[in-house]
Amino acid sequence: MNTSAATTARTMWALYEPIHAVAYFAPEARAAYEDAGLRGFWRGYFAGRAAPLGPVGPEPVVAAFFSFAPAMVARALPDIWSLAAPERALELRRAGAAAALARLLAGHEREVERAAEALVPRAAGLDGSGRPLAAANGALDFPDKPVERLWHATTLLREHRGDGHVAALVAAGLDGCEALVLRSAMDLLRTELQPHRGWTDQEWEAATRRLTDRGLLAPDGAATEAGHELLRTAETATDRAAERPWRPLGPEEVTALVRLLTPLATACATALRFPNPIGLPKPTG
Repeated sequence: MNTSAATTARTMWALYEPIHAVAYFAPEARAAYEDAGLRGFWRGYFAGRAAPLGPVGPEPVVAAFFSFAPAMVARALPDIWSLAAPERALELRRAGAAAALARLLAGHEREVERAAEALVPRAAGLDGSGRPLAAANGALDFPDKPVERLWHATTLLREHRGDGHVAALVAAGLDGCEALVLRSAMDLLRTELQPHRGWTDQEWEAATRRLTDRGLLAPDGAATEAGHELLRTAETATDRAAERPWRPLGPEEVTALVRLLTPLATACATALRFPNPIGLPKPTG
């Protein structure tokens, strides 16, 4: 196994992301929001994910979440805070994630404890410089229950990586819609990206023209070699920016952690769908 810290960062993302993502896609998580009056998937999503930032309006969320159309975000914020204040939204996401993981990881309780013990040191005290979502989540206390500690650790790690990914895309000269259009020209369907991020056909086509003018897309809409290289560079930068938590681990520790997390990730992945707008690969193992 290649155990460079950057490679480990990408490997670990594919394993902790499914554990984190149950907070959006598992039925228990969705029910927690809906029972509190946050009807519809996106109200719960924006409430839960934005809650660590406080009762913000759409602008900071558009900036931090990056790939969502501003109009889509504005339909949820700030109105959702009248239904569930950020403190309440944090309670709902914790309870929903815990309920989902309790079901999905039933029979793996000892592994959950060990995974929490392994990931909390990686997630605690992460540097939040330039990383608004990681910093906001890092200001929250770690829960006491192992399943909740595991979920919180995966959330810190994925938002830390996600903030770095946004920075890499911005450095590549891409806006939120352009990043999706370019990705859809490679390995993800437009139908998996555009409707789930709220961009209109007009906005999507305008982004396509901008990418074509830069030589990143061919006239037929396929990604050019320059387009492929730009995204490869951004993904490499993302991995490098996410490597700090994994630098202390040696090859044997990495192998042991992969073995520990793989069955947990596989179980949690049953609550997700593949392909998905996250671009998350299906765990194997």
